[in-house]
Amino acid sequence: MDRTQRNLVAFFLCLLSGTVTVLGNEAVPQKPNVVFILSDDQAWTDYGFMGHPVIQTPHIDRLASQSAVFRRGYVPTSLCRPSLATLVTGLYAHQHKISGNDPSPTLAPQGSPEYAALRQKLIDKIDRLPSVPRILGSSGYVSHQSGKWWEGAFARGGFTHGMTRGFPQKEGRHGDDGLTIGREGMKPVFDFMDQAKTDGKPFYIWYAPFLPHSPHNPPERLLKKYTDKVESIHVAKYYAMCEWFDETVGQLVSRVEEMGMAKNTLFVYICDNGWIQQPDAAGFAPRSKQSPYEGGVRQPILLRWDGVIEPRSYEQLVSSIDVVPTILSATGCQRPDGLPGLDLLPLIRDSKPLDRDIVFGEGFSHDILDLDLPEATLLYRWAVRGKWKLILTYDGEVGQRYSSTHPRNERSPQLFDLSNDPHEHTNLASQNPEVVDELASKIAGWWPVKVRTTSTKAK
Repeated sequence: MDRTQRNLVAFFLCLLSGTVTVLGNEAVPQKPNVVFILSDDQAWTDYGFMGHPVIQTPHIDRLASQSAVFRRGYVPTSLCRPSLATLVTGLYAHQHKISGNDPSPTLAPQGSPEYAALRQKLIDKIDRLPSVPRILGSSGYVSHQSGKWWEGAFARGGFTHGMTRGFPQKEGRHGDDGLTIGREGMKPVFDFMDQAKTDGKPFYIWYAPFLPHSPHNPPERLLKKYTDKVESIHVAKYYAMCEWFDETVGQLVSRVEEMGMAKNTLFVYICDNGWIQQPDAAGFAPRSKQSPYEGGVRQPILLRWDGVIEPRSYEQLVSSIDVVPTILSATGCQRPDGLPGLDLLPLIRDSKPLDRDIVFGEGFSHDILDLDLPEATLLYRWAVRGKWKLILTYDGEVGQRYSSTHPRNERSPQLFDLSNDPHEHTNLASQNPEVVDELASKIAGWWPVKVRTTSTKAK
């Protein structure tokens, strides 16, 4: 038996044993590690590789240079908690029903036992939902949660290890101990990786630091760098936070490389929702976080897997609902029924066209008025197809808080040509009624709801 024959025998024995799988025309490790990196409140424009003239993100730029880069990526919901729930379950907010950050205080006084029960009822939803850590765990993976996590203790999401204990207090509602990661070092994540390697276990990391999220309190060395570049101290602080986050991403990626695991690791990068910093005050500007506009919902998606994914840029429309199916495909895990997203690997590996030319999104109030009926606080639905983006506005309730975030002054359909107007300055709906009708019909077919738009034209 010559060397080639011996290699073929070894390959087929590995294939039968489940240690490798075939993706496209090549054999690849069946159980790659997965490092999921999630930025928190950062606009799609705010990276060096996306062309920002001031913000420096050298480590994420390097990651992008080694990745499949989807520049026209989107998140369906531009609010932290529902966006994160989509990224861990692969479901739209109207499917997982975690449509806002908190139960509305109009339902019960905050701090009361009744309000605590509502918060617990919302967290309970994660117990009945598919989650990436749970699915990977059934295939022998260990997993670690750090950073932003709203759904109680880390184990509620299926993580085997983690930092968030699930404090019931308001200040702990979205991560408690986990929120120290990145801001106060990387040791918990590094220790987990060391142990997983020692144990010979494939791992999944949820790295979702509270960065560049407010409070915008960057290291002085970074703040000084940007105060010399921009006039607004608020903008300088935000820019410095973006670079601070970038430094932690560099530390995480470098650690994987130093451990000799880069070739058997899938890196996934995205941000939960956008953020446009107000120049004259702390806080976000209109048309960013919580809005259906590009500043709120557009996000680049990066996928790096050395030796498997060839670095290049794609112009196809993709969505964060595609992240879970892609991770499950890469790890050889069975996909649950009912996931709406697409596996992106056939496109990346075999240039197979996506079976979709449109992405959809939905916007709800920050506060949830009905924990079982997302339609009660539905504010927007939108779709992007080709160069066109349509936004429809609905009469969902906002509640007492954040009403200024959703003034909904424009009540009729809004249609934008993103190829010529990427920041959505000019509404072309009246000049293109046939496009409005077609996209409105697509939206209605995507998620049929019995709610009223603010327009008598669009359905």
